[in-house]
Amino acid sequence: QVQLVESGGGLVQAGGSLRLSCEYSEVTAAITSMAWFRQASGKEREFVAAISWSGVNTLYADSVKGRFTISRDNAKKSVYLQMNSLEPEDTAVYYCAASPKNYPVVTDFGSWGQGTQVTVSS
Repeated sequence: QVQLVESGGGLVQAGGSLRLSCEYSEVTAAITSMAWFRQASGKEREFVAAISWSGVNTLYADSVKGRFTISRDNAKKSVYLQMNSLEPEDTAVYYCAASPKNYPVVTDFGSWGQGTQVTVSS
């Protein structure tokens, strides 16, 4: 199973920016699709963004569309989440996930990182 390690979380004021990184242990079919999810305290985990192997196809949750950008660099074995115009509602633990499928649903993501905390102050 591919190992995923997130970094880049922290405390930022509303309106600020953060860039999350997720490094994967190997470049195999296990990371065909990559995604970011988040879980706020007391809430269920929710989808944030996903990206295909080539990086051409991306998908975003409505709540982050226009503010967040997902990208990946397979040569660096990394996927990124650029978060701009952050809002207090974006406060959560952010998780990186990998799926071997081209058009995965949530249950197809079998590899998960340990998460990185993002806190947005008002």
